[in-house]
Amino acid sequence: MIRTFLESDLYHNFKHTPVAVISLGIFLLIALMAIFANIIAPHTPFEPSTLNLMNGFTPPMHPNDFTGDVFLMGTDNQGRDLFSTILYGSRISLFVGIMAVLLSMTLGVTLGLIAGFVGGWIDTLIMRFADIQITFPSILIAMLIYGVAKGLLPPDMRYEMSITVLIISIGLSEWVPFARTVRGSTLIEREKEYVISAKMLGLTPLQIMRRHILPNILSPVLVIATITFALAIITEATLSFLGVGVPTTKPSLGTLIRIGQDFLFSGEWWILLFPAVTLLMLALSINLFGDWLRDMLNPKLK
Repeated sequence: MIRTFLESDLYHNFKHTPVAVISLGIFLLIALMAIFANIIAPHTPFEPSTLNLMNGFTPPMHPNDFTGDVFLMGTDNQGRDLFSTILYGSRISLFVGIMAVLLSMTLGVTLGLIAGFVGGWIDTLIMRFADIQITFPSILIAMLIYGVAKGLLPPDMRYEMSITVLIISIGLSEWVPFARTVRGSTLIEREKEYVISAKMLGLTPLQIMRRHILPNILSPVLVIATITFALAIITEATLSFLGVGVPTTKPSLGTLIRIGQDFLFSGEWWILLFPAVTLLMLALSINLFGDWLRDMLNPKLK
């Protein structure tokens, strides 16, 4: 299987496309550093017993005036090593983004298959609901779902369930592109001979959708998932920046940017700059790789 992939046109085009190679490399570098943050990070930034307030506001690569400690990217107002904080924050952002995309993809693909294959009033109902949701910005939908979900939870569970609620909020706000694309592809596939033959053999609609139609419409789904992944990370960062996302005790990149903004005009520029650059590199690398993947998997764009 690996040999077949290495001999494919997809891999040949990938290794001759510098933008795709560099973007994937940057994403993998950030992702691996976030996954192994507990090994790579020189400090544990969210453990109060390891913090020293005397290290607060230390500039990058400059010894602290009181302790003499040197930090690669400096420290924040609590004396936390910014490099370690970004690694742990990237881990949370990536986790929320991946889980939100899996939720939105599962929901969108399922509803799109049902709408396209069954048709009738079910198709009309699903698509009209999708049309209504797509008229609102996804960030507003996510904020609405997040607020309602947090309000329904008991007060003692709101902190523990904050990341789960955030994932559900983002996932439910991004399912529409999957559903609309899958529905359009299903409408085409269901009229082809292999689907008609499967019906004549007595296969159930669920078996036809799962075994025959779904494998033939995965290419656009993969492209949308890549783009939605970047959007989910940005949405999470936006919600955390607004103070309605990840709790401050386990901050993501968005929370770090919000904290850094408070000290931007007082001269501590590094507290905002490094988390913002990390978020920019992460989202941009995913988007550029997704654009290349879209061009490769869509024959009309070649």
